[in-house]
Parts: sequence; C-alpha cells; structure tokens
Amino acid sequence: MSASPAPAASRVDLRSDTVTKPTPAMRRAIADAEVGDDVLDGDPTVRRLELRVAELLGKERAFFFPSGTMANQAAVLLLARRGTEVLLDAASHLIEWEHAGLAAIAGVQIRPVPAGAGKRVMDAASLAATIRPPSLHAPRASLVCLENTHNGAGGVVTPLADLSALAGVARAQGLPVHMDGARLWNAAAATGTPLDRFAQCVDTVMVSFSKGLGAPVGAVLAGSSDALAECWIVRKRMGGGMRQAGILAAGALHAVEHHRERLAEDHARARALAAAVDGVGGATVVPPDSNILMVDLPAPVVPTVVARAADQGVLLSPWTMTRLRAVTHLDVDDAMIARAGSVLAGILETELGRAAAA
Repeated sequence: MSASPAPAASRVDLRSDTVTKPTPAMRRAIADAEVGDDVLDGDPTVRRLELRVAELLGKERAFFFPSGTMANQAAVLLLARRGTEVLLDAASHLIEWEHAGLAAIAGVQIRPVPAGAGKRVMDAASLAATIRPPSLHAPRASLVCLENTHNGAGGVVTPLADLSALAGVARAQGLPVHMDGARLWNAAAATGTPLDRFAQCVDTVMVSFSKGLGAPVGAVLAGSSDALAECWIVRKRMGGGMRQAGILAAGALHAVEHHRERLAEDHARARALAAAVDGVGGATVVPPDSNILMVDLPAPVVPTVVARAADQGVLLSPWTMTRLRAVTHLDVDDAMIARAGSVLAGILETELGRAAAA
C-alpha cells in the first residue's frame, strides 16, 4: 500500500513548466489591464503584447492565440497546402502532442525526419535526405516545421548555425519554414543568441507564454505581413477570436518583460537535478540544454518510480516505461530541487536494485 500523498503545500511539481501560478506582480498586472473587444475594435493590451513580441522576434506582425497548439495549427494552415506533406522532426510536438491536427485540420500528411547522425534532433543532412524528389506518384512537400527547444528530445537547443542550415535546405527546395518556438525563450537564454536571430531563419514562429515564462495562458504567432495576411481569419475560424483578451495578454506581457532574465536559473536547477540522479542504480540522464531533464532507466519501472515519488511529494512525468521527465520552472527553488534530487535518487536506488535482482 502506498503512503498517504504529501500535502499540496509541500509538493515539488516538476511535471511541466506549465504548472506555475501567476506571481503577485503578474496578478496585479492582470487586474489592472486595459481591455477592449479584441474582435470588434482591438484590445489595447493585446496590441501592446503583439507589438512587443513582434519587435523581439524581428517580425512584421504578431497575433495573440489562446494556446501554442492553436498557433501551430494556424501556421500550418497558412503555409502548407492541403493534400501535400509537411516535413518535421520525428519526435516533434506537432506529431506527438497535437492530436493529429495536421491531418484533421490542415489536411496534410506528415513526413517524419529522423535525428541527424549522433544528434537528438533532425539536422540539415537528415532533412535533405528525407525530402522526396518530384514524382507523379508521391505527395509533394509544402512546408518544413522546426522545434526549438525540442521538448521530446529533452529541451535540446538547435543552435543558430544548425537552424540556419535547416532553413537553407528548405528554401533550396522552395519550402516555407515554421518554427514551434514554444520555449524559444529558453533557447535564447541558454545560448545568448538574440530571439530575432533565431526567428530570422523562419517564415513564421510561435512562442508560448505559459511554459518557461510562467504566464497562465497564451501564445503568439509572428511572421511577415505576407505570411500572416490571412491569420486573423484563420484564428477566428478556429475559435481564437477573443473579446476582452487583455486580461490574458497582461499576464503574458508581464512575463515577457520580467521573467525572461531568470530563465538561466531554471537551467542551472535542471543541471543540479541531473547531477543528483545520474548514475544512481544505473539511471542515465540526458544532459539538459535548458530546463527539461530526461532520465533513462535500465528497467521498465517508470510508473512505479513516478508513483513512489508522488507519495513523497515530488511530481514527475512518465515519458515511456523507461524514461521519465522533470521540468524546472519559476515556482521551484534550489531547496526544492535538492529535496527532489534526494527523493528521486533514493527511489531509483531501491527500485532499480529490485529490478536488477529479479
């Protein structure tokens, strides 16, 4: 029988960086937000957010969306053609976690690109090798999608040179490029590369506010005026036409202005947690580039490890039967990471020891 769950106040929630609560300052910004009907007249706080993020990304326009998933799907609708295929990393969020939206909404087929040789994500060589030559018997490609940082690969950062090479392959084939940059803020913090340098490699880019930045909701899709010419209509058609959306945008705007500089703290805490559990009982960590830590186990005991950790107040995400995930964020401090590392190391030593002895 498992122990009684730890009280909520004592939990260390590492399931995702989406679990954060608005800070007191963010709540004040939300409460004081200037609002209007964004569908009829335009909401002033939404406009400020869109203009600020477009400026940071070096793009002409930006549109506020309720979620990154909706913004990703809108980008595919805008850039791809129905009945064609979209090339993207085989473990990308657009494939794994968006409920087949590419097929159901945009009417396109996915063509997964394997990771590059010796890498955890696709590179220019693997993309070039996956693009089909023109044929009367196969669907044509109409879009390439990138992801930075890459969630499923453990928060991997695609550095600017690699991103530019990927975009070069796509453009040599006449293909537009969209980037799922939900955690692009983390990529910039990890590398010191300005956001606009990353964004200049692609036609459209989505950035999220509800992950590393800690806002309660929202994302932006940014790009050129031409690429986003139909974005307002596409967003409205998908149910993303919001009214007094400044209530939401105010939290996102506060996060953009006040939470970007502290992302390096999350990255350091992910490394500290990695150091605490790497090698324990045969576990190996995927060295974290940013705030996501993947831990690979030599036996299929992830459900047991996750359940036992939860009983002790440390919440983790099962990824596969042999891989678990932990994500650091602004609601987790150094002491909480130290506690999580101690708890997880103890459980790994016990459970992997049992598995090895069985």
